[in-house]
Amino acid sequence: MSLSIGIVGLPNVGKSTLFNALTKRSVDVANYPFCTIDPAVGVVSVPDDRIAALATFSRSTKVIPAVVEFVDIAGLVKGASEGEGLGNKFLSHIREVDAIAHVVRIFDDDNIIHVHSAIDPVRDIEIINTELGIADLQTVEKRLGTIEKEVKRGNKEAVAEKTMLQTLRETLNSGGPARSVAVAETEEPLLKSLHLLTQKPILYVLNKQVGGNNLDEQKDARWSDLMTFLTGEHASFVIVDANLEAELKDMPPQEKEDFKKELGATGDNISLLIVKSYDLLNLMTYFTTGEDETRGWTIRKNSTAPIAGAAIHTDFKDKFIRAEVNNWRDLLQAGSIAAARDKGLMRTEGKEYIVQDGDIIEFKI
Repeated sequence: MSLSIGIVGLPNVGKSTLFNALTKRSVDVANYPFCTIDPAVGVVSVPDDRIAALATFSRSTKVIPAVVEFVDIAGLVKGASEGEGLGNKFLSHIREVDAIAHVVRIFDDDNIIHVHSAIDPVRDIEIINTELGIADLQTVEKRLGTIEKEVKRGNKEAVAEKTMLQTLRETLNSGGPARSVAVAETEEPLLKSLHLLTQKPILYVLNKQVGGNNLDEQKDARWSDLMTFLTGEHASFVIVDANLEAELKDMPPQEKEDFKKELGATGDNISLLIVKSYDLLNLMTYFTTGEDETRGWTIRKNSTAPIAGAAIHTDFKDKFIRAEVNNWRDLLQAGSIAAARDKGLMRTEGKEYIVQDGDIIEFKI
C-alpha cells in the first residue's frame, strides 16, 4: 500500500531539514526560498517495538517493518493559488499526497530569513490554509460550471452533485476546509474525485530550536495564540527540533539519546511524528512471522481479512478460504505457535473478520 504524506509550509521553516531527519536522505537545504523545487520522496520505517520482539521470538533471518512515505514539497507563499512562487506546480504536488504534515516555525532567529520578516505561527498557518482553500474553491467553481448543462436537463445525479458542490463552495468561501463538510456515504466517491487539498488530514509539525528563542519556552503570546488555534481546530500536532534531529540522524540510538540529554532535549519526537503520520493516514499494521522473515504489513483500519491479505498477494484476497490469527502479545506469552494453539489463543477467522492492529496472520487459500 503506497500512501504518502506531503511536508508543507512556508519557505525556510525547516521542511527539507525535517525530511532529512526523517529519511536520512540528503536533499538541498539552503537559507533562501524555493531551494527545493522538485519534490523529494523518502520511505520511512514506522517505529514499532513489536516487530523486533517477534523477530527475536521466531529467530527470523530478515526483518521488514511497515513503512510510510514522506514527500518534501517546496515552500508555498501568499498568492500560490494564483501562481506566485511557482505555486501551481507546488499545489499539484500537494494534490498527489494523501495527507499533509504542515511545518510551522516556532522560534525567533535573525540569522534565518523568514519570508514575512517575523515569526507568527497562526498567521503562517492561515497563509497556507488560505491558499489551499482558494485552490479548492477554483476546483469547485470549475466543476459547477461543467455540470450545469446536466442540471438544466434535470439529471438527478447532477442536481445532487450541485447541491454538494454549493455546500462546499459556501464552506470554502467562509474560510472553512472541505473536510469539515459532512457528506452522505453515496457522495463520498464524488468528493474524493475532486482531489480537494483541504479535504486532506493535517498534522502540524511545530519546529523549534534547541537553545534558541522558542515561543513555547518564552511563554510568548504567539504561543498562546497558536495553542488556542490548534485547540479550536481539534488539530493534531507534534513538536520537533528538525535541525537537531537532522544533525544526529546517523548517531547510534544510545549516543543520540545521551547527546540530546546534554543539550536539554528529551524524547524521540521524530518517531512520534512518524507514528502520528501513520495514524493520520488511517493505517495499522499486522504481522507475519517465521524463521525466514518477520514483516509488518500496512493496511487501512477496519480492513477485512481478504483485503488485508491482498497486501501480501492478490491471491490471498481472491482465493481466500480462512485466516489463522494470533494476537502478537498472546503469541509471545504462549512461547510457541503450538502452545498458543493448545491454549486456544489461535483463532480461525473467515471473510468477514476485521483485522486488528498487532494481529499475526497466516492466510489459507
